[in-house]
Amino acid sequence: MLLEKKNAIIYGAGGGIGGGAARTFAREGARVFLAGRTAEPMEAVAADIWSAGGSAEVAVLDATDERAVDAHVEAVAGQAGSIDVSFNLISRGDVQRTPLDVLRVEGGRIAEITTFGATLFPAFGLPATR
Repeated sequence: MLLEKKNAIIYGAGGGIGGGAARTFAREGARVFLAGRTAEPMEAVAADIWSAGGSAEVAVLDATDERAVDAHVEAVAGQAGSIDVSFNLISRGDVQRTPLDVLRVEGGRIAEITTFGATLFPAFGLPATR
């Protein structure tokens, strides 16, 4: 198994891509920590993983909140002993299925989420991964 004995945090794990990634990581042996804003879709992903014999835990948090992410990373690292994979999918769900002709940028929110996911997110929790 490619990810045997590895710990993976997946932010945006309740979405289609995040859930698929979580199931795949678990199938490959990872212990997955699902994180996102809405519990129900992540709980469904976790149930799929558990029923296939994998290990998954769910945490509800806003991955755009640096303090929440830092606290989550510290908790996972303390519980699991390491973080081997951090996979961020938060930028997709905020604008998915919105027709471009009605898409609005309010206070820079769309650009903020996209930039956040690509540049700022990797720095969150970095001390815990060393």
